[in-house]
Amino acid sequence: MAGHLDFDAPNHPSARPNLTHMLFLDEHTREFYVRWDDEAARAVSSLRLIAGAAVDDPDLTELVGELTVKSREFSGLWSGHPVVNCVSGRKFLRHPEVGSLELDFEVLASPDSSGHRVLMYTAEPGSAGYETLQLLGSLVAERSGTAGSSEQLMGST
Repeated sequence: MAGHLDFDAPNHPSARPNLTHMLFLDEHTREFYVRWDDEAARAVSSLRLIAGAAVDDPDLTELVGELTVKSREFSGLWSGHPVVNCVSGRKFLRHPEVGSLELDFEVLASPDSSGHRVLMYTAEPGSAGYETLQLLGSLVAERSGTAGSSEQLMGST
């Protein structure tokens, strides 16, 4: 999703990219979503839900403040007060190297109170999305020198 950012950034909390921040303020990320308006609405609805549970979180307050000031789209959506717990659905993505991807997603929440979530993308075997994921896995394996198939690299779908 963010090939233009430092690959190791997720390993460093101070440099870790925030997907909602990137969605609204990073042109590369905006181009990644075929249906950006749908993704933006889903992100704001989810962020509203999280904000209700973490009203005293200074990082969340800072994120919402920055997005409200810097993104007209975010500000408009936020002012509508949407609250939706979107834990599954379909995303329509545009990868710069392999093209369009239509993938199902599911969000798994950590059972503790950390608020951590895992986002999983899958595609039905034999579908165009599945074939495109296979191609993407092959490209990653080729570049990294990873032995084995793209299925081993990506895991089963």
